[in-house]
Amino acid sequence: MRVILAGSPRDRARLRSQLDGTSIEIAGEVGSAAEARRSGVDADAIILAGPDSEPRGSAGPGDDEEFAEPLTARERQVLGLLAEGLPNKAIAGALGISDQTVKFHVASIAAKLGAVNRTDTVRRAVRRGLIAL
Repeated sequence: MRVILAGSPRDRARLRSQLDGTSIEIAGEVGSAAEARRSGVDADAIILAGPDSEPRGSAGPGDDEEFAEPLTARERQVLGLLAEGLPNKAIAGALGISDQTVKFHVASIAAKLGAVNRTDTVRRAVRRGLIAL
């Protein structure tokens, strides 16, 4: 399997060492998933190299790995479009719902993830593996 590693140089180096001796061939390395998509490198997958996982409870404030209430299917749809940078009206149009309903979903997602704004919501979702950019 040919893959592109995406992430910081330090995180890619850590992941590269973990992949040594496996059947995975590293076809390229870039700074972000967006760069990997634009690279044109022939690969089967993009692996996002994140920071070392920390023991539970040692993450930053409000960055727990678990959260009390899981996201609903609709919240996951909204989150995916939110991660693409779409405004509420565009998300509403894509899902066939009102922009007020989108606003409600965004607030609910942020609350469940302990986020303070849209950007923080997406960041926390990526760190938890709920979405990939």
